[in-house]
Amino acid sequence: MTREDLLEALAPIRLPAAMRVLEGREMLALLGLGLLAAALIALVLGPLLTRRASIRQRLRATRDLPAGERLLAIARITGRLPPDLREAAYRATPPNADEIERASRRRFHR
Repeated sequence: MTREDLLEALAPIRLPAAMRVLEGREMLALLGLGLLAAALIALVLGPLLTRRASIRQRLRATRDLPAGERLLAIARITGRLPPDLREAAYRATPPNADEIERASRRRFHR
């Protein structure tokens, strides 16, 4: 028996009349499920797709911090302190805001 003979011997598919055509309620239910799935996907992927603040913006956000905390924040943002600020981090008196601003600008505003 060939494949064609086997397919011809099969009985036609019989579906109930209600399953052959989508009704308005079924279409609305499918639309609702699709919207619900889209909202769930957006909630899951939302944090992954948000744009992170640039290093410059994050450095600007440290301007209001006290000098010692600002040096620590710059080190966390950049991964290390710029060479000009390494010595300043260990001084008894913290550097002034202008010195911190100049050193951080030299590295990231080029």
